[in-house]
Amino acid sequence: MVFSRWGKVAAATTATTLIHEFQITELIFTGVAGAISSDVKIGDIVLGRRLIQHDMDARPLMKQYEIPLLSRIYFESDSAHLAIASKAINTLIESKSLHSVIGDEELVEFSISQPNLFIGDIASGDQFISSNEQKHSLKTQLPNILCVEMEGASVAQVCYEYEVPFSIIRTISDVADDKSHIDFQSFIKKISSKYSTEIIKNIFKQL
Repeated sequence: MVFSRWGKVAAATTATTLIHEFQITELIFTGVAGAISSDVKIGDIVLGRRLIQHDMDARPLMKQYEIPLLSRIYFESDSAHLAIASKAINTLIESKSLHSVIGDEELVEFSISQPNLFIGDIASGDQFISSNEQKHSLKTQLPNILCVEMEGASVAQVCYEYEVPFSIIRTISDVADDKSHIDFQSFIKKISSKYSTEIIKNIFKQL
C-alpha cells in the first residue's frame, strides 16, 4: 500500500516504481474525485471502465485527447477485474457496511444517505476542477464522463504499457464547482479513507 502523491506525473512514477521494484501483478487505485455527471452525488462511488486524460491535446498533430505514439484516447479496465470490484462495492452498499465505520454525524455533515455505484468514464488532468465554468467545459467536451480527478488515467496508461491489470475506484468528494475546495481535506479524513479501506478489504474477500 502506497500514497501515489497528487498529479499525473507523481502517480505514474509511483505506479512504475511498483511494477519495477516490487513486481506487482495488479494495481488497485483508490481516492476521491469531483462529480461531473449530474447523476453522481457526494458519497457515491465511481468505478472506472475507461480512463481519459482531459488535458492531453497534441492537435493538429493528432486528435485531441490521443496519447502520442499509443494511438489511444481511452485506457480500459479489463472486464474480469471490473466485475470483482463491482461485486465488492455493491456488497458493501447493500449491506450498509460503510455506515458501520462512518458515524452518523459525518454522514449528515456531507449529506450522505445511501451511496450508489456508477461504472463508466473517468477523466484525469493536472487541474483541480473548482469552478462552474471548468465543469461546464468538461461536460461539453466529454459528455460521457462521470467524474474528474488528477491521477487515474496516467496510472491506467502505465498499467496498459506494462500489461498490468488495474482498477480505478473513486469516492465523490465534491461536485467540481465553486464550493468544491471547502470541505475537501475533511472529506478525505472522515469519509473517503474509510471507504477505501472497506472496499479493498471486500475486494480481497472476492478473490
